[in-house]
Amino acid sequence: MSGSSGFTAAGGHGAVPTSADVPADGGGHAGAQPLWEVFVRPRRGLSHTHAGSLHAPDAHMALRNARDVYTRRQEGVSIWVVPAAAVTASSPDEKDAFFDPAGDKAYRHPTFYDVPEGLTHL
Repeated sequence: MSGSSGFTAAGGHGAVPTSADVPADGGGHAGAQPLWEVFVRPRRGLSHTHAGSLHAPDAHMALRNARDVYTRRQEGVSIWVVPAAAVTASSPDEKDAFFDPAGDKAYRHPTFYDVPEGLTHL
């Protein structure tokens, strides 16, 4: 999906700017700063969820910028920042072939027992 649009969906995690299309002069853009994926945990006991992406020169600045952008209203208790280049993801185009092996394992689905009422997180 790379090309004239300047974005790629490589790895299946959505549109990520290609390195060739990111200006190096700064010109109001992120320049040569790497892209970081941000994960926020809203409350203790819950999982981190993907909140978005940002550009920063290093992990320390990415963490500070993520705090300022994604937890302005104190909606998080923990933040992870991961270089986007370190993320390996399956492609949505290959979902059938990738996830089919799990389809014949009915014992993995919660259909054989009752879930107690009031249970909010498994």
